Amino acid sequence: MKHAIASRFLDIAPEVQATLAGGGAVVALESTIITHGMPHPQNVATAREVEAVVRDNGAVPATIAITEGRIKIGLSDAELDWLGTAKDVMKLSRADLSYAVSSGRHGATTVAATMICAHLAGIRVFATGGIGGVHQGVEDTMDISADLDELARTPVAVICAGAKAILDLPRTLEYLETRGVPVIGYRTDRFPAFWSRTSELPIPLRLDSSDAMADLIRTKEALELGGGVLVANPVPEADEIPAGEMKAFIDAAVAEAKTRGVAGKGVTPFLLSRLFEMTGGRSLATNIALVKNNAALAAQLAVSLTR
Repeated sequence: MKHAIASRFLDIAPEVQATLAGGGAVVALESTIITHGMPHPQNVATAREVEAVVRDNGAVPATIAITEGRIKIGLSDAELDWLGTAKDVMKLSRADLSYAVSSGRHGATTVAATMICAHLAGIRVFATGGIGGVHQGVEDTMDISADLDELARTPVAVICAGAKAILDLPRTLEYLETRGVPVIGYRTDRFPAFWSRTSELPIPLRLDSSDAMADLIRTKEALELGGGVLVANPVPEADEIPAGEMKAFIDAAVAEAKTRGVAGKGVTPFLLSRLFEMTGGRSLATNIALVKNNAALAAQLAVSLTR
């Protein structure tokens, strides 16, 4: 167990604890996708399917959330069911994680908060859908996701389908480079754009196997470079919405958010909800497919790291 002082705030599921103690493969999973990213009942069904994918690829899943101020590393079936319809659940990042714990609140973990909690538990790999990033209009709002700084400081490998395409992708990649985060394309030379397999942006680094990624992570640790690694894994071709088609939907949703004055943490949930409506549900289907795809690769990487 890392960070013994902080460990008193953690409740680690017995299976996860036993696997970690035995040097086995564990994959962290976030909970914001359950509480803020998908409607019920798809959220709970998807969470269970993602956990099953992790198991099918040789690792143990650890979905992370905060309930009554306790950091749960791995949820029981009952806890997952409850979370799917729970009310008054905070959307937690680094800035408010300690508040939720100290005040006994319920909270769902974003990419940043999941990385923090995973690291406290000794979990090295985390699968998500898409990371946050630099928001469009950042020159006026200074809206930059805490996910990016977390990648620079917390040593967890994050498997995603790129950054959400509603963001400013060029500036997101520039920021990650500035903060020293390796951005690896898994079998791709282009940075994926979440619902779409490619963007116009070249990927900084490319690796084609989980063993090669594990070697990079071990080398980074040995060099004491700190921070995490971002693995960009394109959505399967059969499930993507091509970038040209998606851009029109995104532009319309972003314009509507500005007109309505949506800001801060409310932006991403609003845009995802509008895109679901505009695409007739296709965006959600793609989201589910890419999360499962990322979970499979994350489990393979976690297994490679145990060798």
